[in-house]
Amino acid sequence: MFNWLPGTLAVISFVLQFSLVSVVLLTKRRQETATVAWIITIITLPYIGAILYLIFGINRVESTVKHRLRAWRRLSHRLPELSERHLLDSDRLTPLQSNMAKVATRLAESRPTMHNRVDLLHDAGIAFDEIETAIRNARSTIHLEYYIWQPDKIGTRLRDLLIEKARAGVKVRFLYDSIGSLRLSRRFIAPMREAGIEISAFVPGRGWLESWSLNLRNHRKIIIVDGEIGFTGGMNVGDEYLSRVPHFGHWSDTHLRLMGPSVLQLQMIFAEDWHCATGREISWQDDFPRPETHGHVEAQVVSGGPHMEDSVFQSLFFAAINEARHHITITTGYFVPTNALVVALECAAVRGVKVRLLLSGAKGYWYTRMAGRSSYSPLLRAGAEIWEYNRGYLHSKTLTLDGEYSLVGSPNFDSRSVFLNFEVAVAMYDKGIAEQLNSQFEIDVRQAEPIEKSLWFKRSRWQKLQENWARMFAPIL
Repeated sequence: MFNWLPGTLAVISFVLQFSLVSVVLLTKRRQETATVAWIITIITLPYIGAILYLIFGINRVESTVKHRLRAWRRLSHRLPELSERHLLDSDRLTPLQSNMAKVATRLAESRPTMHNRVDLLHDAGIAFDEIETAIRNARSTIHLEYYIWQPDKIGTRLRDLLIEKARAGVKVRFLYDSIGSLRLSRRFIAPMREAGIEISAFVPGRGWLESWSLNLRNHRKIIIVDGEIGFTGGMNVGDEYLSRVPHFGHWSDTHLRLMGPSVLQLQMIFAEDWHCATGREISWQDDFPRPETHGHVEAQVVSGGPHMEDSVFQSLFFAAINEARHHITITTGYFVPTNALVVALECAAVRGVKVRLLLSGAKGYWYTRMAGRSSYSPLLRAGAEIWEYNRGYLHSKTLTLDGEYSLVGSPNFDSRSVFLNFEVAVAMYDKGIAEQLNSQFEIDVRQAEPIEKSLWFKRSRWQKLQENWARMFAPIL
């Protein structure tokens, strides 16, 4: 009776696959491997591959975000200019620092600034204490933007503090990623709204079509208080960051506390994201105070996302690796580098640069760990040193060059961070900060397992199969 059904389904499957493969080929992608990965997925997984592509593969928010950013920038002429005494003169930089500053300025449309104070926060307990103190002392505004905000003990504690400040007359704006913060319920958020806190989920998620674009996430972690104190880095809000979740064990991360003109650059990123999510402007007069002198660190806030023509962080990572002459240290929880970045690291190691990588170990996600391990062989052959963190969960995202340049923020060393996520980081042209990060690197590698070259190349075929299988899907992990 239904003999026609298998043939009909086969025809539908063929038409669907042909149509979607054509769409993939006609869509501009920054990685050819991503195109190949999606075609393989669509062909080898009938119907399922099509559904996965429709959910994860289409950048539906790109035109929307671009439109809103263009509208925002038409208004940005009202942004109070940073005083000339806070803009960094390139003559104060070393050749390496100057070259990196030029790359970041060209890509991210921000400029290096002087007179910043930067505090490195490696302990989550201390970081949350500093955040609570800043919020408690807020006088006018508190802006928060997070990928993950958990409704657990620390998440509830910070929420209640924000409610207290909002009721005291402080303007609070809270922006969260609708997928990363999926556990935030209406019940959890309701008291915030009742207290007058403005809340929005970052696109996608506001419209029906946008809600299908699950692959484009706002991965930033930002707090700005009174336009004077800023926090950013790798830490979201959740008990796991305080090492309270047994599954993850000890949580290793790096966050920043900023004071000085770089805070206004962080504020500008929040203002753009807020405008994109809500269509509303924030108050220039209240939120962009004249910057004060707080320290001696030269810093530049850099942002990137899928709405931009160039891949900011791929280019910045690539330039950094090529600029290094003595040593590169990279700490990242997710290591799934693009082919270009792997080749850059290889070449750096071959020309004599000491390349050292601290990556996630057994507590990391299996698929990203396997995909990352597929890049170990060429790096080890070139002379790079690799460790896998085994004390607990590694979540830091840091890079240092030759002891004079550092980058700390939200982007991992993977395809998702450089092509798909909205990310933010702080570039620091300061030897003291680089020295502190290198010292922390030395502490962390003592709690990590080195990847021995001689043993690595004797691993089983089963291990290689897992790595190579995961690598096929690296561009879309």
